[in-house]
Amino acid sequence: MLIVLAKARLGGGVSVAARAAIAAMVAASNAEEGCIAYAFTEDLLEPGVIHIVEKWRDEAALVAHFATPHMAAFQAALAGLDFQVIEALKYHADDGAPVM
Repeated sequence: MLIVLAKARLGGGVSVAARAAIAAMVAASNAEEGCIAYAFTEDLLEPGVIHIVEKWRDEAALVAHFATPHMAAFQAALAGLDFQVIEALKYHADDGAPVM
C-alpha cells in the first residue's frame, strides 16, 4: 500500500469554486480501482491551507490516478485559483522488515 500526504495552499482561500472542485475530485478518486481512501481537509490554524491524505493499493494505481479525466478536470478548475502544493510525501506501507 502507498500513503500520500500533501499540503497545499489556495491563495484566495478555500472558495466555493475550490470546494466544488475538491468535492468532485474526492468522489471520483474514491471510486477509482486501487483507491483505498482519498480525502481533503482544511487546516484550522492556517486559512487557505488544505491537507490531502491518499491511500493506494500500489504504485500502478497511483500512476493511473494521475492519468484520469477527473485529475485533468481538477487541475483545470484550480488553475485560476492559485493552488500551490507546499509539500508532498509518499510512503510505502508494506509489511517490510522491522526497524529493530
